[in-house]
Amino acid sequence: MTHIEPQLLERVNTWLTPTFDEDTQNHIKHLIANNTEELKESFYKNLEFGTGGMRGIMGIGTNRINKFTLGKNTQGLSNYLRQQFPSESLKVAIAYDCRHNSKSLAKVVADVFSANGINVFLFEDLRPTPELSFALKHLNCHCGIVLTASHNPPEYNGYKVYWQDGGQLVPPQDAEIISEINRLDYSEIKFEANNDLIQYIGKDVDDIFIDASVKNGSFDTPSKAKDDLHIVFTSLHGTSITAIPETLKRAGYVNVHIVEEQRVPNGDFPTVKSPNPEEPEALKMAIQLAEKVDGDIVIGTDPDCDRLGVVVRNLENELVILNGNQAMIIMTHFLLEEYKQKGSISPNDFIGSTIVSTPMMQIIANAYNVECKIGLTGFKWIAKMIKDFPDQYFIGGGEESFGFMVGDFVRDKDAVTATLLACEIAAQAKANGFTVYEKLIQLYIEHGFYKERLVSLTKKGIEGAQEIKQMMIDARENPLKNVNGSKVVRIEDYQLSITKDVLSGKETPIEIPKSNVLIYYTEDGSKIALRPSGTEPKIKFYISVNTTLDNVAEFKATEQKLESRIDAILKDMKLN
Repeated sequence: MTHIEPQLLERVNTWLTPTFDEDTQNHIKHLIANNTEELKESFYKNLEFGTGGMRGIMGIGTNRINKFTLGKNTQGLSNYLRQQFPSESLKVAIAYDCRHNSKSLAKVVADVFSANGINVFLFEDLRPTPELSFALKHLNCHCGIVLTASHNPPEYNGYKVYWQDGGQLVPPQDAEIISEINRLDYSEIKFEANNDLIQYIGKDVDDIFIDASVKNGSFDTPSKAKDDLHIVFTSLHGTSITAIPETLKRAGYVNVHIVEEQRVPNGDFPTVKSPNPEEPEALKMAIQLAEKVDGDIVIGTDPDCDRLGVVVRNLENELVILNGNQAMIIMTHFLLEEYKQKGSISPNDFIGSTIVSTPMMQIIANAYNVECKIGLTGFKWIAKMIKDFPDQYFIGGGEESFGFMVGDFVRDKDAVTATLLACEIAAQAKANGFTVYEKLIQLYIEHGFYKERLVSLTKKGIEGAQEIKQMMIDARENPLKNVNGSKVVRIEDYQLSITKDVLSGKETPIEIPKSNVLIYYTEDGSKIALRPSGTEPKIKFYISVNTTLDNVAEFKATEQKLESRIDAILKDMKLN
């Protein structure tokens, strides 16, 4: 047997006690005898909460998703709920996605809550993540759980925690709950369900959620415009099939073509390399169908239906994928214009975005005299804005990673309502004789042409995590002075909570919570952000450049110049 470090062996031995079932113990013994590398990966740390809750590979061990790690989370959360609401009858809602083991793990979570005397509303089958956020508020629950790993590979699952307001956990609750979980011993988990406290929910909540989605995502589009719009939709084997077709139908859209090969929920995601609408390959079948049926707009959602990819026709009538920043700009502008036309916009209104998203959100907010609040990556921070500023009205907002939220009836990114909104925009544009893409170009002419690109480097396992950590240390200790021949004029370090004016040396505090993000701003208006992913073994580089655009005729040439500038930045940073 290969040598196992004492600290690791101590963790492993805990799982060889009677607290853990015989199958678990036998599996661990097999790893000890035959695969110490896998043993080490499974036990070298505890799974941690990141930007999108806790995600990990399913399997045995402290660094894996299984009934014991999720049971411990749930027991810790149960204890915390009792401390926070000592005299209340506690209620939680639970949803889950299409992944392997999601249904059984959701029942484990429900069992533990019920064993702690907590009333549980458990969805009878898979449902979109935004519906959980909605249901939590609708049923007046104290918290909610979604079992999902979003767009991660098939071997992953995850656990997202939502609080009373319908948003994901944020400080200080997150740290307090994690402390409570870490204090627990696995032997303290109560797995014995009180089934009298578990109530299954389904169509009753679906109908109310879908009606609310139609109400929030509809904007006086004429019936004929809806009839004339040809929509292609794919659920990419995920949960959106339970809500989006019905939402579009109730909103009056009849020409909806569904990619049948991807309609059935399947945790293997057999027709795609990755069920991620950010990846062009994931939308390939939907685009092929759109070519056959002369589709005007294509929409694909990730497995838990909180993010969407939007495909429209460009100036040459070719189908092209809008990136998350472009979709967010179009949707936000449409909402602001609608509010303005109705005379219901005020300086007290706000939109939301994130530090790694396009700066163009701020420019558009200024044009409509509303505030653009900027938060850390992850929609929990946009939900927190709504919670922290109850006297201000939230119109909508998004982030570059294909997430958008319309109003505050759901407190997380919501591909159901955002899909309807995208169709409303496309239908109205077509009825008025132009395309969504032409509308985007017009916004570039009015507000400046901003172009973004995301580059991700995948670094798996223990060594990969260390490599990513070192890359961020190096970037802080040896900050860039020039990028592609343009001087760095400002550096924002969100871990140190400091903005530094490089020319004057003046440092200003950053008021939002700490995060491991570094952003460089250059003299020519470029913005380069470095950020380790909170949900995947990746380090991400977000590049934004901009220039002016005078007219549509110059669009293609100007776009190519901006693309070339991004290429040059990546080459200068040795990222291509």
